[in-house]
Amino acid sequence: MENNLEAGNASQGNTRSTEDSWFRQFRNGANPLMARYAYGVLFAGVNLFGWAIRDYGIRVLKGVKFAGFHECKDGKDCLGAQGVLRVSLGCFLFYSVMFASTVGTKKLHGARDKWHSGWWSVKIVFWMALTVICFLIPSILPEIYGEIAHIGAGIFLLVQLISIVSFIKWLNDICLSEKYAERWRVYVAVVAAASYVICIVGIIMMFLWYAPATTCLLNIFFITWTLVLLQLITSVSLHPKINAGFLAPGLMGLYIVFNCWCAIRSEPPEETCFKSSHARTADWLNIISFVIGVLTIVIATFSTGIDSKSFQFKKQAVHPEEEDRTDHVPYGYGFFHFVFAAGAMYFAMLLVGWNTRHHMQKWTIDVGWTSTWVRIANEWLAVCVYIWMLVAPVIFKSRGMEESV
Repeated sequence: MENNLEAGNASQGNTRSTEDSWFRQFRNGANPLMARYAYGVLFAGVNLFGWAIRDYGIRVLKGVKFAGFHECKDGKDCLGAQGVLRVSLGCFLFYSVMFASTVGTKKLHGARDKWHSGWWSVKIVFWMALTVICFLIPSILPEIYGEIAHIGAGIFLLVQLISIVSFIKWLNDICLSEKYAERWRVYVAVVAAASYVICIVGIIMMFLWYAPATTCLLNIFFITWTLVLLQLITSVSLHPKINAGFLAPGLMGLYIVFNCWCAIRSEPPEETCFKSSHARTADWLNIISFVIGVLTIVIATFSTGIDSKSFQFKKQAVHPEEEDRTDHVPYGYGFFHFVFAAGAMYFAMLLVGWNTRHHMQKWTIDVGWTSTWVRIANEWLAVCVYIWMLVAPVIFKSRGMEESV
């Protein structure tokens, strides 16, 4: 009996110690891997708050006249955009402070590591205070921030693009390596074939949905050029001097086809080259698209923020004994917060359609001609970056051989 009691007390003690350890790690900053998810959840909440202010906070904003909202000449549309910019500004300032206070952190269990991974009550109160302050400042400051946010959002798209292309190239190199080439050959072939099938089906569906008539010249150009780019990246990947296989161009094809689809979907509501006239109404399809859009922003920001190694242009030699050290931070804290700060500008641009005086219907995101051309430019730039990553090693290698001769 006593043994059973001791065993029960021991198990309870182990459970209690485990729980205490979990909470202590989260509170005191001993678990930076868990902290990044907390930042992601906070960022998602800010996105939803910005959307709620834009779509349902007009009455509240009309009462905040001392902050300069009454100066809007465009009525509720200007109020909604002002609200989004102020929410975004508060988020940007929060992550900017986190960037300045954590950049260059190398060691775990230090003061800056604990600040990054813990002190959540303080940081949440700090974020709320920054947001409240942003709703009390004159309107001219959010308007200036809105203009600067165009640049910050462009930087975010560029960083995200490089991260995605680098990941695709890294995955392709792993699958083609001697260690995994034979073992994963079937899986690689299936994924590559499925990617190309989805790309072709997607292009055909875009022709049917968004280019139903010969007068839709712009959409026809976008879709046709996407098909040309798919052929181009495949040809470059299969060149004998590169020999990158079908997996990488297939995955890149999915990315550029998705960008083309997003670009066409971002065209203004009055655009006549849509087969479904109700594509912009706040129905269930529009709501699902909005939710997916918000999740995409959060996931893209989160995944890009922990990918600082893709942006180390000068690779440093790392000794094996240094790789196994457990006192180094698992990812770059400064870069992580920098990406989230740029992401704050990016989600503001999506919610206002890249135009602070642009009318946005409820449950819509990233709509307008500016959004369309930003997506198209992102697609074309992605192809350029991908081709350069394939061609650059060959060029530099040939130059090195010529210099040695």
